[in-house]
Formats: sequence, C-alpha cells, structure tokens
Amino acid sequence: MQTSIKVEGMTCGHCEKAVKGALKEIDGVQEVHVNLETGNVDISADEKVSEQEMAEAIEEQGYDVVS
Repeated sequence: MQTSIKVEGMTCGHCEKAVKGALKEIDGVQEVHVNLETGNVDISADEKVSEQEMAEAIEEQGYDVVS
C-alpha cells in the first residue's frame, strides 16, 4: 500500500528524522520518504497499517497532519 500524508511543522533534518523514526516503528511500514519543502510524507506499508495509526504516530512527534 502506498499513501501520502500532508504534514505541517516540519522544517529541518531533525523533523524529518523524527517523523521517519516514528513511522518505521509501526509494524508493517517498509519505506518512508519525507519532503520538507512540500510537507508530504510518502509511505509504503502493509495493508494492515491504517492511515489513522500513521497519523497518530506523526502527531505524537509534535507535528500536525493536514486532512
């Protein structure tokens, strides 16, 4: 499954690392690509991983997920 989530508040490499780390801790997430300029986070994951679960992991790092 490929999904893209729009995230606000990411401005630097530390932000990118925090979001990638949080998402990769979710069982079933294979790849995460963060684009700081656009705020897009592209995720490859198993079907069992919900977008809600991914959004919560991002928000726990202090960033806002835009619907």
